[in-house]
Amino acid sequence: MGRSGHGGKRWACALFAAAGLLTAGAASAADAPPEGRPLLTIAGSIQQRNGPDGLSFDLAALQKLPQQSFSTRTPWYSKPRKFTGVRLRDLLAAAGAQGQVVRAVALNDYKVDIPIEDAAASAVMVAWLLDDKPMPVRDKGPLVIIYPFDDQPELRTAVHYGRAVWQLRLLEIR
Repeated sequence: MGRSGHGGKRWACALFAAAGLLTAGAASAADAPPEGRPLLTIAGSIQQRNGPDGLSFDLAALQKLPQQSFSTRTPWYSKPRKFTGVRLRDLLAAAGAQGQVVRAVALNDYKVDIPIEDAAASAVMVAWLLDDKPMPVRDKGPLVIIYPFDDQPELRTAVHYGRAVWQLRLLEIR
């Protein structure tokens, strides 16, 4: 069976189990409550918590996770831009996420549901740098979920553009 349906769920679970082994050390980076201002909280069906609301990350804790960069075009910028951050699948593995859906919530309470399979099947990431500079709130920061639209043209859809949440503050695992 392919990556859809139950076969896709098994594939995603296996990938997260393997990623959990690879990022076990990174998870310890989030064991203690953040020293700085929390930028992101992961809540819901997770195994790792560092506070009553779930697993919170300040910028220093996010930077301890494996980082990646890619350049891509988006509907919001007229030319390709370089994004740097952590893969969503690594964040979910660090939290011990156990669910099928990630509800992403922005500072303005915009909400969108992202299937776990998105994190498993692509290099979608939570980015904090845009062209190697921190993203201010007025320019979609401090965190944005971004898909590799240029590397995977099949992601250039209204659905996936809608899942590219800027001013991200919360990931709720369901």
